[in-house]
Amino acid sequence: MIKFKSIFYSIIIIALPACNQTYTPKPRDYPDIKFPEKAYQTYRPVNCPYSFEYPDYAYIERDTFFFGQPTENPCWFNIKFPQFNATLYFSYKVIGAGYTMRSLSEDAYELTFKHAEKADYIEPKAIETPNHVYGLIYDVGGNAASSIQFFLTDTTKNFLRAALYFHEEPNADSLAPVVQFINQDIMHLIETLQWKN
Repeated sequence: MIKFKSIFYSIIIIALPACNQTYTPKPRDYPDIKFPEKAYQTYRPVNCPYSFEYPDYAYIERDTFFFGQPTENPCWFNIKFPQFNATLYFSYKVIGAGYTMRSLSEDAYELTFKHAEKADYIEPKAIETPNHVYGLIYDVGGNAASSIQFFLTDTTKNFLRAALYFHEEPNADSLAPVVQFINQDIMHLIETLQWKN
């Protein structure tokens, strides 16, 4: 019993000075991101009424299934950014084939504002290009799951909707440089989009 008491008191005596030390947390450190050079290639899918340029560090994957079911339209696709663990998901719908321009734009609005709970802000910006491409792009700030969403249309027949997602827990501070980099490519895609019909 005496040995136990002496060991117990020895531990207390050794541990007490440690309680007086102040702990300084290390600041958060984000990885140094190496961005690729900007270069683009053209995407002209067969039997789809659009073409555009996208970055050559990304690749396109046709989206044939949506939640285990065939996609509504064969012109759905995703742009994958493997270096950044991100995907830009696209859906395509034909205006007039059971959809109005108004219903599609309202649907895009509702899907974007589902992120309002986690977002610090959602700022829409109008899109209009010389190629008769119109739409809205939403900048979604904060730790929302999707930081950029937009739709593009010719207002009479074609409607493309897109949303950028990162396949990791959203952190606006660490993702900000990557979002800004990919946003430049999204703007290039929008500026080069052309309708085929």
